[in-house]
Amino acid sequence: MSIDNVRRHRALVLKGGTVVDGTGAARFVADVRIEGERIAAVGAHLETQDSDVLGVAGKIVAPGFIDVHTHDDQILLAAPQ
Repeated sequence: MSIDNVRRHRALVLKGGTVVDGTGAARFVADVRIEGERIAAVGAHLETQDSDVLGVAGKIVAPGFIDVHTHDDQILLAAPQ
């Protein structure tokens, strides 16, 4: 499901995934509710009424992670010698 699909619907619940939150805390199984482009809730047995539901059991869910991978070639453009 693409982010465009998430934008069109009120909410998406990722059901039963293994949550790794990046804090160093132990992994845990939970649901993650996304409303628009924001994480609205993380917890057990979240409400799914009026939501799209995507079963993610056995998958890692990492809410809030930002992909910061980049290749900064600006130095090559500024000083190509």
